[in-house]
Amino acid sequence: MKAYKRLLKYVTFRTPSDENSETTPSSACQFELARFVKNEMEGLNLSDIVLDDMCYLYGKLPATKGYENAPAIGFIAHMDTVSDYCNHDITPVITENFNGESLTLPAGITLSVHDFPHLGTLKERTLITSDGSTILGADDKAGIAEILTMIEHLQKNDIPHGTICVAFTPDEEIGRGAEHFNIEQFGAKYAYTIDGDTEGEIQYENFNACKADFHIKGFNVHPGSAKDTMINASLVAMEINNALPAMETPRGTEDYEGFYHLVSMSGDVSEASLNYIVRDHNKNLFEAKKNTLRLIEKNMNEKWGKGTVTLTIKDQYKNMSEIIAGCMNLIDNAKKACELADITPLILPIRGGTDGCQLSFKGLPCPNLGTGGHAYHGPYEHITVEGMDMTVAMLVKLVGTFTE
Repeated sequence: MKAYKRLLKYVTFRTPSDENSETTPSSACQFELARFVKNEMEGLNLSDIVLDDMCYLYGKLPATKGYENAPAIGFIAHMDTVSDYCNHDITPVITENFNGESLTLPAGITLSVHDFPHLGTLKERTLITSDGSTILGADDKAGIAEILTMIEHLQKNDIPHGTICVAFTPDEEIGRGAEHFNIEQFGAKYAYTIDGDTEGEIQYENFNACKADFHIKGFNVHPGSAKDTMINASLVAMEINNALPAMETPRGTEDYEGFYHLVSMSGDVSEASLNYIVRDHNKNLFEAKKNTLRLIEKNMNEKWGKGTVTLTIKDQYKNMSEIIAGCMNLIDNAKKACELADITPLILPIRGGTDGCQLSFKGLPCPNLGTGGHAYHGPYEHITVEGMDMTVAMLVKLVGTFTE
């Protein structure tokens, strides 16, 4: 079966994770896809298939005869999607022989070359989108489809391989996908997440990341008699944001450059809050960003009174590069696999994080590979049949590099 045909089945299962939930998985709907994928794994005669009570799905393809001593290698993808643009059924749209130009989707939005210059490189491919009213869900159901299609290809073509371990996880999009991952159950010493963008992407450097929340307590009195008395919490919140470097935002940064991202804000005169995520690849620059936030808290309290501003910082994940540095053969093998599959390897930093960065610090080094998808997390999400086929071909070659 072609990988895209699996994807078209998987996206009919809506699986948004829920950041406000305290359960694992954060949304019960993820079990529906997990059970469906489990049946597919059984149909492929995988062994050691386990779907646990927290919606982690594991399985193995045993080594072919004579390759039992080859190192076991793992492949991981996640079953959840973001919750944005996921409030009704997803309707995939297939555009054959795409002309590489701006495309208006049925819901009325336009996938434009101005916003997505890479569209020209997809000319004459078969493009898969949603109808424009939802996400597509290729992040990361494309990864699941490509992993299982790779396994099917190995079996049908009698390609020798060592033990292959697979896992499909919940709640990656809310940063909890690796939280209850059972490395012993998984069974591999090394793995790759298949959760990137363009086919050929190889990523092992991700952001250091934290959340930073400011709570501002104001002092509300009648505005007519507020001279030297009122503290407007909303104005203090504006002052806090204005104290940050104006260009160090997602819109103003790229590649290895970090940022402060204001995710949400709320408030009135009496009380206000600012909610940020903070990112930087460089550990020292990341710590400097956190210190900048602490300095703003200190200065605001000196100006407006002790206890006016409270800052809470919560670390989320670290840059996996310090772990992968000790096993760069994973990157070398991925580059070689790309070249064998006639794909240009793209060594790029992740401007985000994956399950792999957390798993790497838990003892499972885990770089990230591209799926062929683009514009994740919104209604412009798209992928091509050919990009998925190329990724499957690369994964097949990658398995082969571990039998040499």
